[in-house]
Amino acid sequence: MAGRAETFPMRPPADAIRKTTCYMCACRCGIDVHLRRDDDGLRVSHIEGNRDHPVNRGVLCAKGSAGVMQHLSPARLRAPLRRVGPRGSGAFEEISWEEALQTACDWLAPIRRSDPKKLAFFTGRDQSQSLTSWWAQQFGTPNYAAHGGFCSVNMAAAGIMTMGGAFWEFGAPDWERTKYFMLFGVAEDHDSNPIKIGLAKLKARGARVVAVNPVRTGYNAIADEWIGITPGTDGLFILSLARELVRTGHVDLAYLTRFTDAPLLVIDEPRAPDHGLFLRDAKGRSMSVAHGSGKILPVDGPGRQDGETPALAGRYCVNGRACRPVFALLAESLNDAGYAADAVAERCGIPAETIRRIAAELAHIAFTEAITLHQPWTDMHGVQHPTMTGRPVAFHAMRGISAHANGFQTARALHVLQILLGSVETPGGFRFKPPYPKPLSAHPKPCAGCQPDTPLSGPHLGFPRGPEDLCLTADGGPARIDKAFSWEAPFSAHGMMHMVIANAHAADPYPIDTLFLYMANMAWNSSMNTAQTIEMLTDIDATTGGYKIPRIIYSDAYSSEMVAYADLVLPDTTYLERHDCISLLDRPISEPEAASDAIRWPVVAPSRPGHEGVRGFQSVLIDLGARLSLPGFLDEAGAPKFRDYADYMVRHERRPGIGPLAGWRGNGDAHGRGAPNPDQLQRYIENGGFFTAHIPDAAQYMKPWNADYQDWAVAMGFYDTPQPYRFSLYLEPLAKIQRAGEGHGARQPPEHLRPRIAQTFSPLPIWYPVTDPDYPLHAITQRPAAMYHAWGSQNAWLRQIHGENPLYVPGSVCDAHGLADGDWVWLTSPHGRIRVPIARMEAVNPKTLWTWNAIGKREGAWALGPTAPETTRGFLLNHLIGELLPERGDGRRWSNSDPITGQAAWYDLTVRLEKARQAARSDPCFAPIASSVGRGPKDLAFEG
Repeated sequence: MAGRAETFPMRPPADAIRKTTCYMCACRCGIDVHLRRDDDGLRVSHIEGNRDHPVNRGVLCAKGSAGVMQHLSPARLRAPLRRVGPRGSGAFEEISWEEALQTACDWLAPIRRSDPKKLAFFTGRDQSQSLTSWWAQQFGTPNYAAHGGFCSVNMAAAGIMTMGGAFWEFGAPDWERTKYFMLFGVAEDHDSNPIKIGLAKLKARGARVVAVNPVRTGYNAIADEWIGITPGTDGLFILSLARELVRTGHVDLAYLTRFTDAPLLVIDEPRAPDHGLFLRDAKGRSMSVAHGSGKILPVDGPGRQDGETPALAGRYCVNGRACRPVFALLAESLNDAGYAADAVAERCGIPAETIRRIAAELAHIAFTEAITLHQPWTDMHGVQHPTMTGRPVAFHAMRGISAHANGFQTARALHVLQILLGSVETPGGFRFKPPYPKPLSAHPKPCAGCQPDTPLSGPHLGFPRGPEDLCLTADGGPARIDKAFSWEAPFSAHGMMHMVIANAHAADPYPIDTLFLYMANMAWNSSMNTAQTIEMLTDIDATTGGYKIPRIIYSDAYSSEMVAYADLVLPDTTYLERHDCISLLDRPISEPEAASDAIRWPVVAPSRPGHEGVRGFQSVLIDLGARLSLPGFLDEAGAPKFRDYADYMVRHERRPGIGPLAGWRGNGDAHGRGAPNPDQLQRYIENGGFFTAHIPDAAQYMKPWNADYQDWAVAMGFYDTPQPYRFSLYLEPLAKIQRAGEGHGARQPPEHLRPRIAQTFSPLPIWYPVTDPDYPLHAITQRPAAMYHAWGSQNAWLRQIHGENPLYVPGSVCDAHGLADGDWVWLTSPHGRIRVPIARMEAVNPKTLWTWNAIGKREGAWALGPTAPETTRGFLLNHLIGELLPERGDGRRWSNSDPITGQAAWYDLTVRLEKARQAARSDPCFAPIASSVGRGPKDLAFEG
């Protein structure tokens, strides 16, 4: 009626709001989950950012908001499953939880009693590795690791061994003060919202952002300068920058002298067994030479005299031993003409003048625009300093430089570049996040000794200090099924998950009985060599008539490709239905200013009407631990010690007073250290799902050498005594492996590995080529911002963004092959061949093809229909990548991995391209698998 406004009843935006932690990527942002009440109780209606959370400050990406559809996915598993058809058929029957757990125990208990190493337990991108690793340790199998071996172990291991931490979870740029920021090999997945917030701050202040990546998307697209580097040559570019800095004298000598091993003396006698090792006094202390006087003195501690400056150059004879300072060796190494800008330009795809200009810009900002904070601090020698000097240059890097067979040395080079500028742990540079920094000496050594019915003597993963710490059998062979910590990959700090199935199938180094996987889609996008991996999972042993990998237990929340290849499926919950612990013992959410950890908790109860239901995997694992009578999982009366994972999070202690969660311990007033508090989880929930402890102002920078920080870290329980240390330009553990390769010491590598060790295990950062020159084009993937691994494949909202993935081809390559958008091509590698659709792109390195990762899916998985674009036009580059390198003619199985850490070399792929006929489907096209959850609805409507 005219003149009269109609009114409608206003519905509140939510009947309840519960705060927890997002799990749609690895950021671990705080979220507010809006709930509405209907006839069946509370349901999730909307997700937004938590404005009080230390990670995202209320910022939330579209992917995080789409968690609603992740929680409601039609691909969710509904009950435990037992295989009733051949592996890979997808034929299962639902069983009860009691039957499922009893089956698992019937398989696992005999293994533990007889030979625990016949269980291989590997987990994907879960965030409960402090629990899963402890469970495996108590079981007694040496065969445990998480996903890091095919993710970014090169970055982490190189960072910890060089400076006590690395990028992302270990540290971050000083966003408030950085004036020059460089990204290397960063896509839009890791730490995405904090990086977006940080980049916004830099842009607002006019700081310069330079992005080094073969592809210009995401962060690289908004950079002030994009450098389209050729894949696998980042280390060459970085070392060329370092050479320019040293050549022009733009290095922070005072910083190097005080805080690094630059002045340490290295024995320089090539024929001696201890050549390349540090010169030490009778007490085992590293030595240096006083500049000018030539006096020999220990680098730290008693014996140092005020005013004596250690020399960084020269050759010396000490107690009859020829030796040189580390910095002299580094400068000589960088002076190699092969690292000159003109020498590397063509190979890197970067003009020599650009390399020299970038080096000059770094030097100008670091030394001409240095900043000073008038913040007093006290160093570990008790010396008080009135100010903190900062070099406002910061770097960030991730998988793009890490996932190469030269990735460890490349990451090392980048860490050393930061140190040469004096920009680590100083204002404006890179800053560690608690509980880091931690010196190498604070980390455990790996353990693999295996005895029946007995826990391992220590943790599976760690850092060898030399050949004596490798995990080898009595005859010198690998003690682990993945061959981690053997001569094939001595410093594989995260294990080698990508080698587990191939090695188990080949019974190399030995056969296993049960493969136990969690959140690891090894039958599809988490494996190199996808087609043959599927064959390995289904291959029959001609002698026994059974599968070559006899039993597979798998846990996941969704009907992924891997589910079809399991014999027993333990269905997990979604992240909104379970407890999780984002722990300082594991992968915390700290920022450089504060230590933080967080929880997830069931904001809604798991509900799968008409089915047995699902349980959080961590609680299931704790139940299995008690049923198997594993030490630590039973109380003194022999009853289960922990009710579930929530109870474990509160009451478990890794050592007295130190548990999974740092906040509100004891009576609720203790943080870091303290007795278990039964009300701890409620305190987290009341605080928005997280805990934060701020670092004192005087301890915000210089953490490895700052007395106030070290005392605060001890009080928080990060370590039990102060752990000051020097950064390592020179890695003595690698030198020890080199010496063993030359025939020195009680433990030596097999003959066929000696040349590779001699080439790659340089204690100073180097670069070496890794690609096949017979295949002229590089092929890489990037993580799309709207997806993360395969977690968005069944998400109705996210599928609309990335339902398919063309191969992006440089314009020059398109012109050379007569290609236009929508055409199809064949890609051929030394390993395989695929047919895919293409799209033209100009903002890409001219020798590089690329696509989005993990979009292609197998028909029948993820509740997708038969004509879903993911299964018809989507594809994986994985089909072209082998977990083993092409045959070399020596009859040996060489892993497609970094020889130092064993990281999977995903990005070393090179290919040939040829135009193909138009096609309806990408190739290879696999037979459909039966879906254990049916198919999703054709049309989907959602009312928030």
